[in-house]
This record gives sequence, C-alpha cells and structure tokens, in this order.
Amino acid sequence: MNPKQATPSMPPRSAEDNVAYIRQMLGELRIIANNDGADMLRYLIEMAYVEAGDILSGVRPLSVRGHRDAPIDMAFQTARKVKF
Repeated sequence: MNPKQATPSMPPRSAEDNVAYIRQMLGELRIIANNDGADMLRYLIEMAYVEAGDILSGVRPLSVRGHRDAPIDMAFQTARKVKF
C-alpha cells in the first residue's frame, strides 16, 4: 500500500490568475489579523496585498530577477585596532 494520497491535478493557470488568487487570500488574512489585533502581521499582509495589486495593475513586474541595481564599487578599509 502506498501511504501517499494521490493529489488531484490542478488545471493550468496563468501567473495573473495566481497573483489575483493570492491577493484575494491576503485580503481575507488581513481581516483576520485586524480582528485579532495583530497589528504588525496585518501591516505585513497589507504590504503583500498592495504589492500583488501593483503587479496586477502593471505598476510592478512579477519578478525583479535581473532588474536589480548593480553593486557599488567602493573601497573597503579595514577597521583599526581600538585602544582601551
């Protein structure tokens, strides 16, 4: 006997559908966090909710891979010994 249960296959969905679903779930989680007085958690969920909305409206790309700023070439100086 195989202890693993068969997982029903999900129909393929677009990235936009997935982000819309995630945003909807975040909205519900935000209400729960707000009702329970979890202010920091509500804030973080709300930020993710806004981010998902920005992605759906085209304000932000879905991914930032390859779009990050290049590192700044700075001279690094070692710390000097501290006398006590």
